[in-house]
Parts: sequence; structure tokens; C-alpha cells
Amino acid sequence: MQNYPNSKHIIVMNRTKSTVLGESEIADTFFSRLMGTMFKKELKRGLILKLPSNRSRSGSAIHMFFVRFPLDIIFADADKKVVDIISIDPWKTYTPKNPAKYVIEMKKGTIGSSGTEIGDELDFTCENAK
Repeated sequence: MQNYPNSKHIIVMNRTKSTVLGESEIADTFFSRLMGTMFKKELKRGLILKLPSNRSRSGSAIHMFFVRFPLDIIFADADKKVVDIISIDPWKTYTPKNPAKYVIEMKKGTIGSSGTEIGDELDFTCENAK
């Protein structure tokens, strides 16, 4: 995310399918990743959890404790290639099939509407880019 130092809002795109998944915020600190979407009443925009380098599968796992709504989760590696996807309900946990550098939390239905599949390549674009 260092390419976008003045913006915390990113447009997530599926380059493989030429579809837009939506606008997201970045969680790139320990506290912002810890809080994630917990305790929020609604998801106004997605959330990209940027994980520290060299995380294992279990280090890329997510939980839905204290999240009030179902989410679509996309796990992507350092090259922004999708390594796993899941639609998940509150109070569940999930460990991806492969380690991830980015965990992208979006409104439920985003995976289906964008046609996103394992192996697709994503792109993150600053919303103010011209």
C-alpha cells in the first residue's frame, strides 16, 4: 500500500475478469487489523487487511467474532493473486487454503457479482488516481 501514501481509500478490481469489487479502506497496523469490522453496524466500504510478510496459513486466518453481518472474504498473496475465497457468517472462523498477504473483507455477494475465483489477479487503485 506504500504506493498510495495520501489515501486510505482504494478501489479493488479483478483484473482477470475486468470487474470492480468496490471501494475499500486499508488496515495496515496491528490495531486496525485487530478491530477489522468488529462492532460496526454496517459495512460502508470494504476493508483490506494488509498482513505482515511471511504469514502462514494459520497466520492468515480470520474470525467473525463481534461482526454483525455476513461477509465475502478474499485471500490474496503478495502478487495480489486470489488464493482462497469464502462467504462467512458472524461468529465463525476460517483458515485459508494457502497463506495470504491481503485479506479483503467485502459485503456478502461481492464474490458472486464480480465473478471472482481462486487464481484471479486483483489490482488496488487509489480512488483519486487520474
